[in-house]
Amino acid sequence: MKLADIFFGSFDNLMIGIMQLVIGAFVGLVLAFVFFKLLDLYNKRESPQLTKSISNHLGAPVKVFLPLLFAAFTLALTPFNMEQRLFFRRFLEIMNIAVFGWMLIKVTYVVQDMLRHKYQISKPDNIRERRLFTQLQFIKKITIALIAFLTVAFILFSFEPVRTLGTGLLTSAGIAGVVLGFAAQRSLANLLAGLQIAFSQPIRIDDVLVVENEFGRVEEITLTYVVLRIWDQRRLILPLNYFIEKPFQNWTRSSADILATVYLYTDYTMPIDELRKELMRVLAATHLWDGKVAGLDLTDSQANSLQLRALMSADNSSIAWDLRCHVREKLITFIQKNYPESLPKTRTEFTGNPLQKYES
Repeated sequence: MKLADIFFGSFDNLMIGIMQLVIGAFVGLVLAFVFFKLLDLYNKRESPQLTKSISNHLGAPVKVFLPLLFAAFTLALTPFNMEQRLFFRRFLEIMNIAVFGWMLIKVTYVVQDMLRHKYQISKPDNIRERRLFTQLQFIKKITIALIAFLTVAFILFSFEPVRTLGTGLLTSAGIAGVVLGFAAQRSLANLLAGLQIAFSQPIRIDDVLVVENEFGRVEEITLTYVVLRIWDQRRLILPLNYFIEKPFQNWTRSSADILATVYLYTDYTMPIDELRKELMRVLAATHLWDGKVAGLDLTDSQANSLQLRALMSADNSSIAWDLRCHVREKLITFIQKNYPESLPKTRTEFTGNPLQKYES
């Protein structure tokens, strides 16, 4: 009965007040629309990274926040009675807190865009950038979780019963923390592993790893797991504490450049100096070689063949793979065309007279 009295006791004033709130919200929406329209026109003309990122990420929350803000400003001019005014003030406060938290979350994406624009991870020597992006990704997720938690906390503490219970809840927080710690040991272990990975950095975004006999790049590091993009576009998902507890290979830990090897097996008659000269000619003619390391060595002599190792350097593991395939093809073609007799062969020797048993 009391609720009906609040909303319908002065129906005319209620409708007038709601219309004023709608008008105030409409004015805020128009201002937001005009602002972002002008921002889009500016972006098309100048194409600045900051304003473009603001337009992409903050457009939706601002178009909600400004109408709510103007509606809150208009509330003081409405003819609501005390109960009605209190109800709409509380409603607008809760909505403004929620949308403001949404805006803060989107601001983290704007900061991420600016850092990605300033530090390009696509360049060849990108160790500094990969280190920064690994920390940035983890800090961004922690920040978003903290903003969401505080937003919900501010909304709840805007209610008087929750504020009354707040002291008791804080008192029992220690006991609850111990209980939750035992119940979520694996999750907490992953979270702590994530903190360790973010700052000690045994792996980074875009690192090349060999894990569980799979070769791939680190595509994403979340609060609980790591996504490894395998060379054939599969995804290997591993928990964060895997990289703390188990061994793995990181081919780009200190630098992206890598040595590539090609093994060839030839006959003992192969002129190694000529093959070494051909290797240098092949490397000089390709952009895949970085010009730092090159060589051909006789690494083993077996019963029927020689083992030759061609060694060359490349900027990263992906280029090194292409370089190995290119050099292997060219050197084998060179041997086939110029020294076919030096290809691996198996020798058989007959002793005695093989036709003796057929003689009468």
